[in-house]
Amino acid sequence: MCLIAFAYNVHPSYRLVLAANRDEFYERPSSSADFWKDYPQVLAGRDLKNGGTWLGLTRDGKFAAVTNYRDPSSLKSDAPSRGKLVGRYLTGKKNADNYLKKISSQIDQYNGFNLLLGDDDDLFVFSSRGQKQKLKPGIYGLSNHLLDTPWPKVKRAKKMLKAALEKKGDALEEEIFYLLADRRFPPDAQLPATGIGPEWEKLLSPIFIKSPIYGTRSSTILLIGKNRRVRFVEKVFDGQPEPWMESRFSFKLEKGG
Repeated sequence: MCLIAFAYNVHPSYRLVLAANRDEFYERPSSSADFWKDYPQVLAGRDLKNGGTWLGLTRDGKFAAVTNYRDPSSLKSDAPSRGKLVGRYLTGKKNADNYLKKISSQIDQYNGFNLLLGDDDDLFVFSSRGQKQKLKPGIYGLSNHLLDTPWPKVKRAKKMLKAALEKKGDALEEEIFYLLADRRFPPDAQLPATGIGPEWEKLLSPIFIKSPIYGTRSSTILLIGKNRRVRFVEKVFDGQPEPWMESRFSFKLEKGG
């Protein structure tokens, strides 16, 4: 993922309202969101190159997503896939807090990342460049730097999500997808400087990214109700101007997560 905006224990009906765009090179093979055949409790897309995922949840309420931390000066060519950090949490038995304790000693193996991990009890953000944060109720934004770094796309997404929370039902979903489709560029003077050059900084600055080889491949909405009902909707673009695939899942979380 390259942008996640989420509201945690803010909406009267939902414990979590999450909007996410996955940005990636179009040539990287992946499968769309579904329940995994080898781990049928896991609902997620899948990276067919390395086997991990970028966002998913389980039938008993574990949730995880990852974003890359942009720092080209420290890239390791032989680092393991960051998507495996998500997959191992979703397929494992540890809760969010214990899983983060387990991997905290392994972060130097990976290129920079941010993990958003939750279970029935808590929601955490963990960064390989920062620290573990147990989140309080609020509206948050996470891109390719630390939580709530005030990049233009993060600020815009949080503002639009706050407005969307006034809606209910299908209208809420429609407003969130409208947020995720925002392709406006901020002024050049507001662009971050992360070491990738001004051309790429500009290309990556909208909420929805479009270029010939790289861009927003899918947009995902996750709603976890206080009544434990889940709505998961994914629209797949893969370089197309409009989604060519839409997947919808609705179920009630099992107890004991």
